[in-house]
Amino acid sequence: MSTLRFHWDFLGPDAPITAKHFCHHLEEFCEMHQITEPRTFTTDLQGRSVASLECDEQHLLLVRDLLRPKRAERLG
Repeated sequence: MSTLRFHWDFLGPDAPITAKHFCHHLEEFCEMHQITEPRTFTTDLQGRSVASLECDEQHLLLVRDLLRPKRAERLG
């Protein structure tokens, strides 16, 4: 199966801290829902930070419906 990457955007001066904190919650979510080998990380851009989750495509509906990411991409 393919790997998907989901993204959530955070804006403002506290965006980097908020994005990192959100990644902690993403990891808890993955543990609770038995999503194996997730990868979470943040990317700091000018004026915003992005929290990202990479996981197997089989978890698409679960992540999309419960966490409502702003966008997603297929990595391969």
